[in-house]
Amino acid sequence: MSKPEITAVSDADEIERHPCPRCLVEPGSPCRSRSGTVAGTYHTGRFTKVPRLAKLLRAPTPTDRGPGRLWRPGTPPPAPIPADTPATDIRVAYARCSHLTQELQSQMDALAAHGIPREKIFAEKVSTRVRVRPKFEAALEACREIKAHAPHCRVILTVYEMKRLGRDSAELTALADHLTAHGIALEMLAGPLTGIYDPSGTGRVLFAFFAAMAETERENIREATLEGLNAAARKGNHGGRPPVITDDMLHTVLRRRANGESVEGIRPDLIIPTGKRKGQHPSLASIYRALAEHNKRQAYPKAVEQAHADFAMLQAST
Repeated sequence: MSKPEITAVSDADEIERHPCPRCLVEPGSPCRSRSGTVAGTYHTGRFTKVPRLAKLLRAPTPTDRGPGRLWRPGTPPPAPIPADTPATDIRVAYARCSHLTQELQSQMDALAAHGIPREKIFAEKVSTRVRVRPKFEAALEACREIKAHAPHCRVILTVYEMKRLGRDSAELTALADHLTAHGIALEMLAGPLTGIYDPSGTGRVLFAFFAAMAETERENIREATLEGLNAAARKGNHGGRPPVITDDMLHTVLRRRANGESVEGIRPDLIIPTGKRKGQHPSLASIYRALAEHNKRQAYPKAVEQAHADFAMLQAST
């Protein structure tokens, strides 16, 4: 065993002499997460009780305590893997796009070309603003189950690029910590952090930096979209489906009804100019709805004028 490992175990022994004020474990046990697994690091309120460790930012849990696995009292530490036995990598992939009109096939092809079987690729079309992502949760659960049944293997969650996981820096950082605590590596095939993410040292700083960049990119996209919508609204384009009954069609209906024709007789001469029903005749319900809205618009000024007249009469009488 190398000298750094001896120091780490010695630190862990000293830390575990004290109870943890956060997760309430008794002396002699490692810290635990809310899910009941061994935490990847000791809680701050515990390792700061050791004077020579009080100024550390974090104290990692040694591998012989089984970080990321379900804690059981009295469970002996696993036997160490021989140095000449390479660890097997098991990959689980996640693919995502935001809109139903976008395609996932390019991500699926890239993940499959990386050697990941199709049955281990979890894909969905959902926005990052949606907090509940069923396929993403299923991918995390698959990683945890594989790690629990094969603790000596390296489990890797693979995505095409960082923004497939999300665009919120706090959420991305919390996800990285969650994966680290469960002994799961994170791999990205494209983007600024291509390769397997290293949660320690410089890798942690870079991940936080690019997570913040992803959040900034999302806000820029949102602001540009709102500016485009406002510019279109100033030009009279408010989006949405085009009206079935246009002003010209309504004018025709009003003119011909004034000449005594019925709506049923007018309908065959009306043609919808745009939209999915382009070239078809509007329904009677659409015509009557347009007439009702027209009558409402015509009646409103008269009602306001009548209300002002009634108010003037009331003041005159008093």
